[in-house]
Amino acid sequence: MKQHMLFSPGPVNTAPNVREALMHYDICHRSREFEVLYKGLCEKTLKIFNADESYRSVVISGSGTSANESVLSSVFDEGDRALLIRNGEFGDRLKQILNQYGIEFVDCSFEWGTAVDPEKVEKAVKENPDVKLIAMVYHETSSGIINPISEIGHIAGAYNKEYFVDCVSAAGGQHVNVVENHVTYATTVGGKCLGAYPGSAIVCFKEDKVKGLNSNMGRNVYLNLFRHYEKAIRYNQTPNTPNVNIFWALDKALDNILEEGLEHLIRRYKECADIIRNGLRELGLSLLLPEELMANTVTSVFLPEDKNLEDFIINMESDGFTVYPGKEKFYEMNIFQIANMGEIYPENCRDFLKVLEKNI
Repeated sequence: MKQHMLFSPGPVNTAPNVREALMHYDICHRSREFEVLYKGLCEKTLKIFNADESYRSVVISGSGTSANESVLSSVFDEGDRALLIRNGEFGDRLKQILNQYGIEFVDCSFEWGTAVDPEKVEKAVKENPDVKLIAMVYHETSSGIINPISEIGHIAGAYNKEYFVDCVSAAGGQHVNVVENHVTYATTVGGKCLGAYPGSAIVCFKEDKVKGLNSNMGRNVYLNLFRHYEKAIRYNQTPNTPNVNIFWALDKALDNILEEGLEHLIRRYKECADIIRNGLRELGLSLLLPEELMANTVTSVFLPEDKNLEDFIINMESDGFTVYPGKEKFYEMNIFQIANMGEIYPENCRDFLKVLEKNI
């Protein structure tokens, strides 16, 4: 089989045993065997978030947006308000979800690719004491910036606010501790840093908060978080037919992480990012963000002005390496992104740099 290296922020290259898990023999999703699988998945995913016994998790068939939509469409009573922090494409996606469901929110926005200012956030909380929940993206993939999850978490704790963090491209690649950071709801997916496939979305949550919900609060049927919780807690089941084959692959990917060690995985990602970034600088390329704001897994790079971005991406792909064009304003700035998620190791990064040098 041809080995094509995905240096893009999802889908990612997977380990051989994760691919093989897709070939698991067929089972019924209403069988005891599935219930054992699903119970194990819910328990293993808690470890990715460093959750304690006060948290639970569910797995939903869908993308990261489905997990985010499950939370934001399920936890607000009529008249409740949110405070939304955004500084990129995926913060804007949270805004789109809130707008779609008619949920009022305070918009605490920053320019794409610029740091979130906790003082501005705290000021917004003080000026809007009725907000129920603070929402933010941890790793804003559109720029590769890491947002201050801990600082905002302490604000949420100090003002007794629920705290929702989109960890879709952070979990497994950055340190996530929902307990220490006062996180009420956190989301992620299998097909990014966890090294599985698109189609398995995870919601980790404080159990007492979801116990206090009811299915009528949910503005969505399929993504109704209380229904997912109720089925999981009572039957180790999902409310609707899940993507069983993808769940087997996620289970194997989680086993791989727990065997390698979550901290070791994060260090590997950081090592790969360092190799890539040092190589980019040696090639004379400029990076979008300062080092202290960059994630362990995504690097945004300015392509030389005399190079056409689309042609460059096609040429890299022809040489066996997929990179990602910048989104919206970043596309106009001739920015491309390099991700080092999934089955990527230091030697792969060195090979990548050789091909990159040829194409710039």
